[in-house]
Amino acid sequence: MGMWIGRNRKARVTYGFDEIALVPGDVTINPNEVDTSFLIPRKDGSHIKLKIPIIASAMDGVTDVKFCVEMGKLGGLGVINLEGVQTRYENPSEVLEQVVKADKDEVTSLIQKLYLEPIKEELIGRRVEELKKAGVLAAVSSIPQKAERFAAIAQEAGADIFIVQSTVSTVRHVSTEYKSLELENFCKSLRIPVIIGNAVTYNVTLDLMGCGVAGVLIGVGPGAACTSRGVLGLGVPQVTATVDCAAARDAYHKKTGRYIPIITDGGMSKGGDVCKALACGSDAVMVGSAFARAKEAPGKGNHWGMATPHANLPRGTRIKVGVTGSLKQILFGPATVDDGSQNLVGAITTCMGNVGAASIREFQETEIIIAPSIKTEGKLFQTVQSVGMGTR
Repeated sequence: MGMWIGRNRKARVTYGFDEIALVPGDVTINPNEVDTSFLIPRKDGSHIKLKIPIIASAMDGVTDVKFCVEMGKLGGLGVINLEGVQTRYENPSEVLEQVVKADKDEVTSLIQKLYLEPIKEELIGRRVEELKKAGVLAAVSSIPQKAERFAAIAQEAGADIFIVQSTVSTVRHVSTEYKSLELENFCKSLRIPVIIGNAVTYNVTLDLMGCGVAGVLIGVGPGAACTSRGVLGLGVPQVTATVDCAAARDAYHKKTGRYIPIITDGGMSKGGDVCKALACGSDAVMVGSAFARAKEAPGKGNHWGMATPHANLPRGTRIKVGVTGSLKQILFGPATVDDGSQNLVGAITTCMGNVGAASIREFQETEIIIAPSIKTEGKLFQTVQSVGMGTR
């Protein structure tokens, strides 16, 4: 499988969201009657149930306690970055204001400087407690090197979900400079579900699931504020990555009887992208830039990735996405923009109805076609006038 790119070297053809389309079904369903729920397995065999299959990324321009509380009340899940400004500063809003106002030529160095402030462990527990006091699920995130210490603090404070995120996640990480996270032991040591990312291949997804994780994040470099693909040359387009990792999930389920969800992470700014991710086999999606546009987002219409503060090789940048509406509008409408960036849940339910899928599992069986002209066919006036599908 693949094409020759030179002597003795082949490469696979892979696909992103703009290169495929979903085919309408033989039967259609009332969108109000489809089930969009998403289950995260617990160790005791029960599940954490979300009404909608959408998670807000653990990025400082997207999530803080206020945002996560609102997200939880609307049926989704927001994640707090335990290595961001929320745990480095007593009053993170003052720091975020500096990032928002910084000149574009100076913002990366400013972010690097601001993130040198040490993480205060007492703030980890406080942020979790603030979420629990508001009556919503508490989900928090860290990199592997800090995971054991931070997870223990977060769990003690009442966290419901712990997420371990790195640019690329593997079970077998080689390092002589620091102790690698032993993922299987880590998962066994915690009472709460562990979600890990990020992965884009079949074999790695299988390996991660074998360690007892409760979910795997899929995607390397597709985020709107991420520059990993340019800086490192790494990545697999999200359609192919999702399909490959969904195949690993299904193989693992067949072998063990355990269904471990995959969550497509990044590269989705419009309802159509979210629908395609789910139809390609994802159980849920993790979204950043779409939520950075919400009035409740702490970045006030600005967005930057978790790798942006890296001291030597930043793999992200601050981007301005603007504020277009409330979080409720972005999730459920009514949409006041014409580009598909609002009413994401409405897009999911309508698409599910049109392909005849009553549940996310059924949605994953949707017929998919390769269709590079799907966004441009007949859309000349929209493109020329930069409206609707002509908006980029």
